[in-house]
Amino acid sequence: MKIGVIVYIAGSEWMEDDFDVERAVTRLNLKADRVEIVSSKEGHFSVMDAWWMLLVKGMGLIVCLIAEVINGSELKLTGRELRLYG
Repeated sequence: MKIGVIVYIAGSEWMEDDFDVERAVTRLNLKADRVEIVSSKEGHFSVMDAWWMLLVKGMGLIVCLIAEVINGSELKLTGRELRLYG
């Protein structure tokens, strides 16, 4: 079964202008076949949009992980996980 992960970036912590969201998500070392990002800066702007993208790409299990920006330049998972599908 293919696994899809949505990383939802929450919180009001500022992001540096040169903050690379995709690189920060890669550093999280998630075990997934496909990862979608939801943030106010880049990626999808809603969880539903990211969920739909993973669903049409054939993911059999979709989970949403909540992350926060730390020091303006890295992401930290909060430990909260929502199973959205599968």
